[in-house]
Formats: sequence, structure tokens, C-alpha cells
Amino acid sequence: MNRTWIRRRSAAILAGATAMAVLPSVTAAAAPAQTQPCVQKVAVVNNAGFVLSWAATARTGEQSAPTDEYPINQTRVIDLATALWPEGTDVRPYVEAVGGTKEFGSSYVSYCDNGQTATYTVTGTTFDYSVTRLA
Repeated sequence: MNRTWIRRRSAAILAGATAMAVLPSVTAAAAPAQTQPCVQKVAVVNNAGFVLSWAATARTGEQSAPTDEYPINQTRVIDLATALWPEGTDVRPYVEAVGGTKEFGSSYVSYCDNGQTATYTVTGTTFDYSVTRLA
């Protein structure tokens, strides 16, 4: 290749890079997006091999009142309207296995006063279980 062409090409690339470095960097702050789905109620189905209870937990760490302890093949529902959180608050279940560990739900949902329900299922054993939102 021609050395002159290579020098010109290199100079053009460097000039472009320098121009990019001189331009001011502007970053737009993203508006906080609500987590989907947007629901009023959260249900947790006990498909695990133990008795459990749970509470709805916000990203801030605030919790609703917990449910009672209930066995396999039963469900408990918390209406987020009773938790006094503002609409748009992201929540997920925080499950406690009786005699075992505590686990958070796999994903958050946003609270909206719309009558909709997000359902999570708990599967596994006392010390090794998961809390998964059903699609």
C-alpha cells in the first residue's frame, strides 16, 4: 500500500476521534419506569414441601403485614391497596419457610389500583427453594 495514503487515512481517523472527544457529552436522565406488570394484588401459591408465610416488600425495604402460615397447595393474596403504598411502588414477595430460610420473589411488579393480580409460585424444599412469578 501507499505510505502517503496510510498517513492520510490515519490522520483522518485521528481528526475524527479528536472531534468526537471535543464534543460535549450529554446524558439524558431516564425517567423512572414502572416495573411491569402493574397490579393491585399479589398472590403466592405454595407448591413447596413446607409451610410458609410471606409479606409484600418494596424496593425501599418496607413490608406489608405478613400472611398467616399456610401449607402446600394453598394460596394467599395481599391487596397492595391495604399496604398504604403510593401507586407505582415496586413490590415483590418475601417468603419465609417455617423452620427454613427466607427468599425474595424473582421479579418486581408495580402497584396500580386496577384489580389485577400477579401470581408467584414457591417450589422446592425448606432450605432450597425459589419464588417465581408466573407469566
